[in-house]
Amino acid sequence: MTRLWMVRHGPTHAKSMVGWSDIPADLSDTAALARLRRFLPSAPVVSSDLVRASATADALSPVTRLPHDPALREINFGAWELKTFTEVQETDPDTIRAYWDTPGDVAPPDGESWNAVRARVDGAVDRYLGAGHDDLIIVAHFGVILTQVQRALGLSAYQAFGHKIDNLSVTQLTSHGTHWTVAHINHNP
Repeated sequence: MTRLWMVRHGPTHAKSMVGWSDIPADLSDTAALARLRRFLPSAPVVSSDLVRASATADALSPVTRLPHDPALREINFGAWELKTFTEVQETDPDTIRAYWDTPGDVAPPDGESWNAVRARVDGAVDRYLGAGHDDLIIVAHFGVILTQVQRALGLSAYQAFGHKIDNLSVTQLTSHGTHWTVAHINHNP
């Protein structure tokens, strides 16, 4: 059994699709970070290699810090990166509508489909589950956390997208081998 404590990085304040762009997080809310530290167990911490996640992980003052993992990156939005929904809607309305309404194999130009993101993240999480941790804190992104909510609850991708994942929130999932339980989704300590 491994409990995954999935933390979404601090806010970037970007109003566009931020995937693989290395935008820093605003970690000025020290009270929120302190509450988060108190809520989380003393456990190893791993993060995406993008600075908004790695800096958030470092701000948790972990006892054991595992190396950054690029497999825990956000969705690769390709040609849509740093564009707003409206901007993409103007040039590629059918693809963006299909990407969000029927997520699965539809991908942004030069980007990743939801199924590709899910496979990438599942592979990374499976590696960590195999390492024998009782608890593991994963500091990552909206899409990364939703892939594991989808997995744990047996949801469709569309249903998973219906969940809100706030910055600095905790989603706590437990893997019991092939069976999962969910304690928190989007918990704000």
